[in-house]
Amino acid sequence: MRRKEKQITDKKQMEQILAQAQVCRLAMVDQGQPYVVPLNFGYGNGSLYFHSAPEGRKIDVLKADPQVCFEVDEMVKMNKAAAACDWGVSFKSVIGTGTARILDTPAEKKAGLDIIMAHYSGRSFDYPEEKLAKTAVVQVTIHEMTGKQG
Repeated sequence: MRRKEKQITDKKQMEQILAQAQVCRLAMVDQGQPYVVPLNFGYGNGSLYFHSAPEGRKIDVLKADPQVCFEVDEMVKMNKAAAACDWGVSFKSVIGTGTARILDTPAEKKAGLDIIMAHYSGRSFDYPEEKLAKTAVVQVTIHEMTGKQG
């Protein structure tokens, strides 16, 4: 990172940003072209989790190439000024890379969904078998991540 004074290196701080973020942007490569999607997500055990329909472009891309990049951010405050070039944003962000895996078993899916639901609601739920069968749950094992604040 060019501006070391903005870098966050503490893993606990990055995990706090992940815990507070509401949206994760997942970047993939689809036949040589970039493809980014915003997702609801959860973070736990060194991985990101998200759910999806079991078919569609995102799932097709992940099956073809499971290497991904992700980004979450929190805009803390808009810093207004008299001059346009003096405006700025106070923010915190985490960017990382990982490998995606579509979870197979109902137990894995439930565990991933519990992490997602805990992120937004603070609790777990029951998931009917017929719903689990129609839901893809994806785990992104994080290889590296960096944080930044400004």
